[in-house]
Amino acid sequence: MRKFFAFLQRDFRIEASYRLAFFLQIALVFLSVASYYFLARFIGSAAIPGLDAYGGDYFAFVLIGIALHEYLTTSLEVFSRSIRDAQLAGTLESLLSTQTSLVVIVFCSAAYPFLWTSLSVVLYLVLGIGFFAVHFSYGHWGAAMLILILAIVTFSSMGILSASFIMVFKRGSPIAWLFGGLSWLLSGVLYPVTVLPVWLQQVSALLPTTYAIEGMRAALLRAASWEEVWHSLGPLLLFAFLVVPVSLLSFSYATKYVRIAGTLAQY
Repeated sequence: MRKFFAFLQRDFRIEASYRLAFFLQIALVFLSVASYYFLARFIGSAAIPGLDAYGGDYFAFVLIGIALHEYLTTSLEVFSRSIRDAQLAGTLESLLSTQTSLVVIVFCSAAYPFLWTSLSVVLYLVLGIGFFAVHFSYGHWGAAMLILILAIVTFSSMGILSASFIMVFKRGSPIAWLFGGLSWLLSGVLYPVTVLPVWLQQVSALLPTTYAIEGMRAALLRAASWEEVWHSLGPLLLFAFLVVPVSLLSFSYATKYVRIAGTLAQY
């Protein structure tokens, strides 16, 4: 835990030292929320297939999709970025010369980005509720938290797979490119999955982000029962059960490979 908080403190100090960038990130959250609010006003009461199931409020619908996509983006990038930043800064070898394993370094380096993402998502929701009149008062918050935890575990596993590719090949992870791109297009971030052609809906059903976003919207926008939420929780549990061990094994293999090859600090 001392190492965890040491990494967290280090990353906070680095980010806070760039004060302008720090406050611009906060301003960007407000601008993003405002952009989607005015987009929702432009759409107005136009009939969107599948939106009635979520109360017909497009702004609330897209706000949840964007918030969860923030976690997806962070999960896909944070582990590989922590390795690459340490390589570029020349600090990876110094860190590994201490009694700290690469696994601890990578996972502790992810603490601050996940904390910042969580604060950003809270800010998204606070701005939506406080300034743009989004209502989650009847939301099933217990189910929403469980879905969020499973989503982060699954997304992070994909991120660990991506980091394994980066360690071996240095650049160009197909996991981040393929999973991130398909999730943005097919998982219903900006529009209901039901507007897609049937064959694309079948591809969408293979992505954990689809179930995470659907379950979160069901829990927060229509206070779905546990039975209804299980349609999202079940697949997320299955994804986590399958992807977590694969990602950990791939990371272990990649670590052993680069140590033997002597290319861990190369970029």
